[in-house]
Amino acid sequence: MRAFSLSTCLLLAVTPAIHAQAAPAANPTALHWGPAPAVFPPGARMAVVSGDPSKAATFTVELAMPSGYQIAPHFHPTDEIVEVKKGTLLVGMGDKFDLSKAKPMKAGDKGSVPAKAHHFAAAQGATFISVSAMGPFALTYVNPADDPQKQVAKP
Repeated sequence: MRAFSLSTCLLLAVTPAIHAQAAPAANPTALHWGPAPAVFPPGARMAVVSGDPSKAATFTVELAMPSGYQIAPHFHPTDEIVEVKKGTLLVGMGDKFDLSKAKPMKAGDKGSVPAKAHHFAAAQGATFISVSAMGPFALTYVNPADDPQKQVAKP
């Protein structure tokens, strides 16, 4: 009986520690949101979830786009996996921005875009997406004139 009581006491003593290790944090660390990199049109916000998009390793970022936000046809040097967290992302393939050919991805939908595949996107309603890929991150516009970094500010 004494052995049973001792083991029960030990189990009760370590249970909170085991539970604390296994339980997810009640308040996970908030993401640090800021403007999306200059290669994106103005208006989007981005947060790094994991990894470092500037390094040759896997990374995950979240992108928040206002309703009506558009990203002209572009491609990436690596595959990317996109998951819609909120809203609707309209995604189309090809060299021309044509929303009539875009397919809607709704919250919870997940898909992949192969490396070098020409695609475009638009947000229908405020839209949040998660993007995972191999770094370093690069985005090349099919039409260089669509690159916001190369557009001249209007006076």
